Amino acid sequence: MKLTLRVWRQQNADTPGAMTTYEIDGISPDMSFLEMLDTLNEELIVEGDEPVAFDHDCREGICGACSLVINGDAHGPERTTTCQLHMRSFQDGQTIDVEPWRASAFPVVKDLVVDRSAFDRIIQSGGYISAPTGTAPDAHATPVPKPDADFAFEHAECIGCGACVAACPNGSAMLFTSAKVNHLNVLPQGAPDRETRVLDMVATMDEEGFGGCTLTGECATACPKGIPLPSIAAMNKEWLRAARKVRR
Repeated sequence: MKLTLRVWRQQNADTPGAMTTYEIDGISPDMSFLEMLDTLNEELIVEGDEPVAFDHDCREGICGACSLVINGDAHGPERTTTCQLHMRSFQDGQTIDVEPWRASAFPVVKDLVVDRSAFDRIIQSGGYISAPTGTAPDAHATPVPKPDADFAFEHAECIGCGACVAACPNGSAMLFTSAKVNHLNVLPQGAPDRETRVLDMVATMDEEGFGGCTLTGECATACPKGIPLPSIAAMNKEWLRAARKVRR
């Protein structure tokens, strides 16, 4: 495959960036998108140019590190992570635009790399349970109803990639935050911190500068793990219940 790449290049958050055009040939349809970028960087290094900086880690669709907007879509044309997107999803001769996540809460570090530590601070504010340390309890020691377990597992699939924020026209982190709140609040182990968790995590989300949610649904469409839009409504109910309890 022969492709034209228009890649966002930016030295750091304080300098302006621009799209730079590269021509690349010999790309196999079986390559992943990141392998294609590896090939581009190898050519740039040989030519004495600076390689394109981009985030990656496991390359197995698990860690959430890869974070690219490809032709205007978070993670590209398929509902998967960038590392699991293959070049057969594109056509020979196609022009592909590659950009970083676009959100004020995700400042550009360099080129396609953004700082997503705002997510870490949201989790630090309440994404844990207050449980005694020691040996792990038996799996059946605390009974959990099957619907609650399924609900928790569904939301625990969130890998924190940030596609929901990048896809949202408001740059909202409600889907991410709701996934982290819901998967703990529904379990008995998370019950002691139920009220403080949702209040603290939502407050931190707002402090980090994420936009407000208007339920456009773009977040759920872009989510590679399929976190559903009703997750936000479930968290809103938790927040209202906790806020009322605090006011009493």
